Formats: sequence, C-alpha cells, structure tokens
Amino acid sequence: MTSRPAVLVLAAALGLGALGTDPPALAKEAAGSLSPIQAEAPAPRAKAPGLRVRTVVGGLANPWDVQPIGGGRFLVTERDRARLSVVRKGQRRTVRFPSAKVWVSGETGLMSLAVDPAFDRTRRFWTCQGWKTGSGQDVRVSLWKLSDDTRRATLVRHVVTGLPTTSGRHGGCRVLLDTGSTALYVGTGDAADPTNPRSLTSLGGKVLRVHRRTGRALPDNPFADAADPRQRLVWTYGHRNVQGLAQRPSDGSVVSVEHGSDRDDEVNALSPGADFGWSPGPGYDESVPMTDQSLPGEQTEAIWSSGNPTIATSGATWVEGRQWGSYAGTLAVAALKGEEVLFLRFDDDLVLQRTLAPAALQRYGRLRSVTRIANGHLLVTTSNGADDRVLRVSPR
Repeated sequence: MTSRPAVLVLAAALGLGALGTDPPALAKEAAGSLSPIQAEAPAPRAKAPGLRVRTVVGGLANPWDVQPIGGGRFLVTERDRARLSVVRKGQRRTVRFPSAKVWVSGETGLMSLAVDPAFDRTRRFWTCQGWKTGSGQDVRVSLWKLSDDTRRATLVRHVVTGLPTTSGRHGGCRVLLDTGSTALYVGTGDAADPTNPRSLTSLGGKVLRVHRRTGRALPDNPFADAADPRQRLVWTYGHRNVQGLAQRPSDGSVVSVEHGSDRDDEVNALSPGADFGWSPGPGYDESVPMTDQSLPGEQTEAIWSSGNPTIATSGATWVEGRQWGSYAGTLAVAALKGEEVLFLRFDDDLVLQRTLAPAALQRYGRLRSVTRIANGHLLVTTSNGADDRVLRVSPR
C-alpha cells in the first residue's frame, strides 16, 4: 500500500543557466482554462541568479564531508585516507586522532561529520566511520573533542556502535543533529546484506534517532518500548544506502537521500516507524523495486526519484536566503555519477514542484556533500579520487 504518491522527475541543464522543469500535473493545470483575473495577475516566479564557484581548498582525495567550526575554519574528512583536517584561508592542516583505528574498505572509511552548535564552548563534534574492533570491524558514530589549537581530537565516547559491515559496500553513513532537540539522526547502509533493511534488530538500512551525547534511544522513538535495545534506536527502516540527511528549517521535517541500485535514487520524507520498502531478498536481488509495494504492511513512496538510470545522489542541504532567488527554499542534492547539484523545490507538504540543475555546477566531476554555512553559501565536496576540492558556491 502506498502512503505518498511517487513523483519521478529528473532534470539536467545543458545550457549556461539553470533549467527548470515542472511535474506533468502542473503542466496540465497550466494548460487548462484560466479566469481573466488569473490570467492578468500571474504569481511572479523568482529568477535563478548566476552562481559563483570558488575553491576553498584543493589537494584532497575523496573528501566525504565538510562542516564549519567558526572563525572561517572548516573540518574536512577524507574517506580513504582516514584523514581529518582543519582548513582556514585555503590552508589545510591534519588533525591528529587515532586514524589507524579507522577501517577503510570499498565505500567505507572516514565519512560524515556533525559539529556541536555550541562548538565554541564544548569543542565537540561527531564522525561516522568504519572502525577496527578486536573481532573484526563495524561502522560507528563517535563523539570527539577538538583541542584549542585545533591540532588534536580526543575521543569522548563511541555513541553508536555495531552498524553492520561486510566488504565495506553500502557503509552509509550520514549524521545530522536535530535543531530542536537533543536528537542525533544516523543514516546507515544495509552492508549489502539482504536481511538488514527490514530486520528491526539490525542497525543496517535504517535511519536511527539517538541522544546525541549518550547514544541512547529517545523516549518518543517509535520502537522505544521494544525488548531489543537495537530496535529502540530505529526511526525508519527499509533503506538501501542512506547518503544524505537534511532538516528543513521552515518546519523541522527531515529527509533522507539514498542510492538506488541501477535505478531510482531517492529522496524520502522521514516519519517515525516508516518502512521505505527496500527488500532485496535471498541472494541480495537488486532487481526488486526500491520501494516494493508487494511487501506486507505499508511502504512509504519517495518524494523524489531519479528513475532510470541512477545519478548516485549523495549529500543534501536546504538553501536559505533571498539572495538565492528561485533556489531559495529548495533542497540542494549532490550527485556523484550525475556530476551535478540538483535543486529540488517542494511545497509545504513535500510534494515536488520544480527541479533546477545549474550548469555552473556541472564542470567539477563527481560531487559528494553539500553543506550550508552561516551566510547562506554552500560548501560542496568533489569526489574524483585525486586532486579533489571543497568548493564554495554563492549567488552572484
């Protein structure tokens, strides 16, 4: 059973400016009859400004995430090098931390970042990474404290451990601090294990919601009373490989972005206990739908899907500020294979209205993460494997 209609729209801009496309339902409505009043007073649509793209820092290899820490400084993770850096005024300096403990394999390594809003006082930040354990490895979320001179990070505690991993495929992992509570959201991958996405006692193929400092389940989680402590952490399930999480400033709603198999990358609107329908079954059969409506119960359809083929959507953030014109209020989604950033406009009910794909961001190769900073500018990381960069994107 479907709880939200699927809207499948993919736009690619081939010109020098931004290209907009409207869903068929909107085009049909526009083609219908209009009253004289409607025809004389159409709602004005903001224009898309030109974009200025500058390099913040180069010489990186697969930077997975970037987050500001104040004073014009940024933390950057590099997945395969397991390297954490502070960047300021175009200069990069390595932060000492137990990088030898980071397990790097396939799509897994040093990945997502989240910075305490009170960082000036606490010096704390979170990472998600593969980790070497006494009996093998897992993926885990860790809380760190950065020294005053930004040269060393000390482990405070591992907040969530035991995220499943096998070869390193589908390791997730995106973390997001809730702006209105003590919650930390963790988007995980299914580790290419067919049982993980739908097993409520597995932490793979989920979005988890935990207390940001302790890692404990929050009392209003949908399975907070479950007997298994792992199930208590689950916010949503039935995911394949969550790569992005973003919270809309206007209403606090959270969306996830994830990779499809050979079709249907997705943006999903999260609600407690929702099942997003990924169930590859015995042998990890990736020919099944991303949202399989033949499964028992109710599966929630995506609010955006790439269709066929995939573009490998990844990190995302909401765009804010009148200076952004028609980009303001959109969800900016980076694409690895698609080598672009899509700006998706949704209405108040998270129904897709319009897609923009500016050509200015189609010349840097694979793009991994998008981060909004205090002045509304966006930071975008490239993921080409060599001579990667952090880009700053601003409206002209």
